Amino acid sequence: MQTNRRQFLGLAAGGAALAAAGTGSARAARVPTNARIVILGAGAAGSALANQLNDALDGAKITIVDERKRHLYQPGFTLIGAGLKPAGYSVSTTAEWLPSAAEWIEEAAAEIDPEARTVTTTGGTTVAYDYLMVATGLKLDWDAIEGFSLDLVGKDGVGAVYAGPDYAAKTWQAMDRFTEEGGEGLFFRPATEMKCAGAPLKYTFLTDDYARKKGTRGKTNITYAAHSGSLFGVPIVNEKVRMLYDDRGFETVYNHVMKAIDPGRKTVTFETPEGEAELPYDFTNVIPPMRAPDVIRNSPLPWADRWTDQGWVEVDPHTMRHTRFPEIFAVGDVAGVPKGKTAASVKWQVPVAVDQLVSDIAGRDATETYNGYTSCPLITRVGRAMLIEFDYNNDLVPSFPGIIAPLEELWISWLMKEIALKATYNAMLRGRA
Repeated sequence: MQTNRRQFLGLAAGGAALAAAGTGSARAARVPTNARIVILGAGAAGSALANQLNDALDGAKITIVDERKRHLYQPGFTLIGAGLKPAGYSVSTTAEWLPSAAEWIEEAAAEIDPEARTVTTTGGTTVAYDYLMVATGLKLDWDAIEGFSLDLVGKDGVGAVYAGPDYAAKTWQAMDRFTEEGGEGLFFRPATEMKCAGAPLKYTFLTDDYARKKGTRGKTNITYAAHSGSLFGVPIVNEKVRMLYDDRGFETVYNHVMKAIDPGRKTVTFETPEGEAELPYDFTNVIPPMRAPDVIRNSPLPWADRWTDQGWVEVDPHTMRHTRFPEIFAVGDVAGVPKGKTAASVKWQVPVAVDQLVSDIAGRDATETYNGYTSCPLITRVGRAMLIEFDYNNDLVPSFPGIIAPLEELWISWLMKEIALKATYNAMLRGRA
């Protein structure tokens, strides 16, 4: 499929126009209220919520609780880890994305009492709410990996792209050395739910691509240890990735869940149905189990009968509203829905939660629902990617049918990841996309 630059620019311009149009209609329909709305988290989901609610409501008291001073553009971590962007590419300040009318408490949440409808911060401040929007993101559980420390990243072939922009830059340094020298490359993902489940796959592809470009692929072995019986949760995408992995000469093993790392021996231990298994590495990208933050896991908000080791918030998958506490919503990584831990998911979840809340205040029926949409620009080499978009039913739902084929390696899909995505993300933070 061929797409020229004029078509690409047209797609970008069309997206900008739609975003602007949406913002204008939201502001025209502001609903008067004195509701107290508390947002836990000022990341992608929290910032988007704050701005959309500020635009939709007139007179609401919006309070944001988050101790983080930096905002991290997490979709950029892979590009940093591939040496394509500097660490600063993903870093901005939290303050620049929040509406000036909102109050920002620069502390973390320590306790949530949904019966009393209060949140207590680490500094001892108690904040009452009429509505609570949970957008805390998730916790990278590095302590769950025996033998691992973030101090290892960038040394002796250990990488950790998920750990943050500086660690992604160190991972690039380790990957760059590895693809110069060759050896055993080992890649995997955790068995928990995780943000951007395509990232482990794309970093495997990128390592292979650099080795090929440097002429060292012949002395490089690449192994991917899948946590389950497949490489990707959407069957048609799994089959495509499997074919590409076979074509690139990767060795794939299944039902391997990382348990421990021994940096001295350069081995990783996995739990398998047959018992523990060790695999060697000269370079590896460590990805830890992912769970809800402790304040969420220790509250009454998580599911009691699913993801019990992870603590995701119990919400209706279509409305993002808590099933037991109707004045509480959760969006983004912390939401307990079958799919939806990407920035693209946030883009579609936030308007649903906002519509549900605003409709409550206005005394009307909500109309917006979330169908599980998520998107993964799956990089397969520098300059090529597949734009994978799917829903709760594992159906492919391409945004540009006839222009971008989801299972083809295209330069246009690469440009969507490298260029267009950040602009769309920033617009989303402002509540305009």
